[in-house]
Amino acid sequence: MVPFLTAENVLAAVSPERAVEAVRDGFVAYARGEWAMPPKIYVPAYPNGDFRAMPAIGAGHAVLKWVTSFPVNLEKGLPTVKAIVLVSDAETGMPVAVLEGSALTALRTGAAAVLAAETLARPEAGAAAVIGTGVNGRATARTFIARGREVILWDVDPERARTAAEELGASVAASREQALSADIVATVTPGREPLFAENSLLPGQHVSLMGADGPGKCEIAPRELARTHVFCDDWTQASHAGELQHLVPENLIAREQVTQLGDVLANFAPGRRSAEEITTFDSTGLAIQDLALALAVLERVGELEGALELPLW
Repeated sequence: MVPFLTAENVLAAVSPERAVEAVRDGFVAYARGEWAMPPKIYVPAYPNGDFRAMPAIGAGHAVLKWVTSFPVNLEKGLPTVKAIVLVSDAETGMPVAVLEGSALTALRTGAAAVLAAETLARPEAGAAAVIGTGVNGRATARTFIARGREVILWDVDPERARTAAEELGASVAASREQALSADIVATVTPGREPLFAENSLLPGQHVSLMGADGPGKCEIAPRELARTHVFCDDWTQASHAGELQHLVPENLIAREQVTQLGDVLANFAPGRRSAEEITTFDSTGLAIQDLALALAVLERVGELEGALELPLW
């Protein structure tokens, strides 16, 4: 029998704070070469969206996440992102668990955004603004709040922002400009138009750019990103499908100018260099993050009430 864990099971098993710890461990293990992650595979279904297959192996387990990104679903009242995660034993190849992946994705998106901010922002940085209050945006805000930071929200849909603020105990920005000028900003949108125009970032700001995770997506003007100290989750993936996809072909940035977050967390590379420096984190979402969160869920699987078990062999 193999556990089949619902979104409710996943969220009950792992708190936002535990998610940050797990994702940190995953980044460090990957930076040290202890975990491996083959390239993410995109299966286009444009113009509506795309499918993605994301494998990783480490800590005696292998995972495969099959995830969708269909922004048009907002118009149909359907989730933008849905996913399933299969966990297997790396020694025998036998299935260990099947997890609902959208909740896992939201948890690790929030954890990565906050982990990057805590690692790269100024120590004295104030409130965090979260732009976009969909499932992943709310998870990001919830994680910031769990870590003790004041949060302000902004969304193109004011009612959605107000509802999220009431749910989470956050406040709503008076304007988009107010949100974009916060000490820490996390952008969690499906947009293809930059939120940050050229010369809009302020000295000392940190921005976690979480939305550009596929071809054509962007949340910041390429030349604006190029003038910051850029960090990413994985160079290979980000340079093909993240914000960096718009810089590399134009020779606006070189590989040696970009630092992977895991290298900072593993003490292989420096982070922020001064209080005035602008730092950015280009996040595309990694399978090692899914592996880290799946392992955290499995730690508590025996404590979960109502978890289903299926005879998969």
